[in-house]
Amino acid sequence: MNQAFKALNDPTRRRIVELLQKKDLNAGEIADEFDISKPSISHHLEILKNAGLASSEKKGQYIMYSLNTSILEDILNWILTLTKK
Repeated sequence: MNQAFKALNDPTRRRIVELLQKKDLNAGEIADEFDISKPSISHHLEILKNAGLASSEKKGQYIMYSLNTSILEDILNWILTLTKK
């Protein structure tokens, strides 16, 4: 879970999570939403994948990225336990 918090510490990665919440996207579609290089977007996507927040699947010539909602649910549940004291 610590990796997920570190991954979400960056505003670009938080924005990517917001985009993926709406629908699955390929790296090019994600990059189109930012004014940074495609290699930088790929780096951010790799961090999100390593943290378990995103997953990727090859579909034809594209790699589609999707949000892993289970890790977000785990984080939310953990935060909620902190408020019950």
